[in-house]
Amino acid sequence: MPLGRTPIGLMMGGMLVTISGVPGSGKTTVAKLLAKRLDLPHVYAGDLYRREAKRRGLSLEAFNRECEKDHSIDRKLDDDMAARARQGHCILEGRLAGYLAAEGELDALKVWLTASDEVRARRVAQRESGDWRELEKENRARHASDVRRYKEIYGFDLGDTAVYDLVLSSDDRTPEGLVGELLEHVRRRFGPGGEP
Repeated sequence: MPLGRTPIGLMMGGMLVTISGVPGSGKTTVAKLLAKRLDLPHVYAGDLYRREAKRRGLSLEAFNRECEKDHSIDRKLDDDMAARARQGHCILEGRLAGYLAAEGELDALKVWLTASDEVRARRVAQRESGDWRELEKENRARHASDVRRYKEIYGFDLGDTAVYDLVLSSDDRTPEGLVGELLEHVRRRFGPGGEP
């Protein structure tokens, strides 16, 4: 059931929903749809990351390698995300978004999306026009790089989903179906103000 155009976040005093997950799990699609349905800003860590890679004239793969050597890059980008999380009133999307909210003891609905390796690779291949088998390898390498960096930098274990309120598989679900479920959790968490 649609929430209409009423800004639910304003009515509830500034909600924060974090959407995290592995590459290709559908987190960006879900986060954008949820932000639209709730009439909240969508803040995306991937945009910050890609802009910084572009500013340095590096491909994402080369930038990942640079980040593995220079942890100050991740720290700066993550500090920017943490500052945005503290402001609340948004859908905050990023691999560490849930951890940032938990560490800051922020009132947030923290969501982790997952999907099988093949499903994720096929989604990325469809989006980026590539061979899904090659992209499956790239997804694994990218995720492994993130796991190493975040463990070294912060001590976070990306495999530990205990910090999240919800862990949802997107394998056999549409983005709209996932958003419908998330809207119900948002209402339960932040109150009934979002009912049309």
